[in-house]
Amino acid sequence: MAAKDFYRVLGVSDSASQDEIKKAYRRLAKQYHPDANPNNASAAERFKEISEAHSVLSDAEKRKQYDQMRRLGAFDGAAAGGPRRGAGARGPGAQGPDIDLGGAKFGDFGGLGDIFSSIFGRGRQEAPRAEIIETVVEVPFRIAMLGGKVPVALSVTEPCPTCSGSGGAPGATWSTCPECNGRGTISFGQGGFAVNRPCPQCRGRGRIPSQPCPTCRGAGEVRTERRVVITVPPATETGTRVRIRGQGEPGQLGSPAGDLLVTFQVQPDRFFRREGLDIVCEVPLNLAQATLGTRLRVRTLDGKKVMLRIPAGTQPGRKFRIKGQGIEKNGVRGDQLVQVQVALPDELTPEQQELMKKLADSAGLAY
Repeated sequence: MAAKDFYRVLGVSDSASQDEIKKAYRRLAKQYHPDANPNNASAAERFKEISEAHSVLSDAEKRKQYDQMRRLGAFDGAAAGGPRRGAGARGPGAQGPDIDLGGAKFGDFGGLGDIFSSIFGRGRQEAPRAEIIETVVEVPFRIAMLGGKVPVALSVTEPCPTCSGSGGAPGATWSTCPECNGRGTISFGQGGFAVNRPCPQCRGRGRIPSQPCPTCRGAGEVRTERRVVITVPPATETGTRVRIRGQGEPGQLGSPAGDLLVTFQVQPDRFFRREGLDIVCEVPLNLAQATLGTRLRVRTLDGKKVMLRIPAGTQPGRKFRIKGQGIEKNGVRGDQLVQVQVALPDELTPEQQELMKKLADSAGLAY
């Protein structure tokens, strides 16, 4: 469960008075109350958040404790001013719980206790969550319409191949980290509070090598390029996004790898364009073909060619439909629309001009 900022939940500033908090709660509770939103799960969840926020911020003592945790960075991932040692910080070997609320227990805070637990893991060191990789992938028009696969090169952080992620040089000896005493974390805080953070000296491992790895300089990880093959669903449009589980940044300390979030950008095609589930293309006709009629072999999206009959007297811009040669989505398939464009010669020879005049005269056309 992700930590929530109760001031944001109620839509008030952290300096809001009790009267302002009460008014905000009443307004939101009325809006999201289950009686006013029957069978609406999201409204019920919102009402629960609003009630939890009000139960803490409306109580002066609970609000004081909450504000202290908030100043320490409990709700934005970092303490104000960052981790620091010295006054108020606890060094290696510190005794007692990782989170000390001055004698208060998690249960004393109602829903806030669950939030503290989700943030700090009730004193356990939890592996940092792996990051999501986001990338934009250009897809050829035909693959985007029919579906297929495209290769993608990603820049990722992976365990160092020299030290297998340990951070130590091959053959190095290991000793307990003097900074954290082998815990892998250090605590900092002020007053009655102490919050865990990964030890900066051993990078959360709890031990240090006699010599750092020459490849990664002790980091245990390196930047490298990974090639993955992305499946493109049929009827993909520019802006379509897909999430691929486990293809993001590798996890640390045994945590699962992150996800890969792909946004597709469809490349235009020189011959085809899309209109809904239909595919549109243009083919040129000369004057004789348009006037007398003809047969054309027209390429379809799947690469095949279909014979299309063009009747005599076809006008420029007319569209012909080839059934079932469009895009398929949710069991429905579109058609291919072939639009003809009549190409006129730039110049006529004297003989051609004379023939055109005879044709116009016989048809009663003015020129």
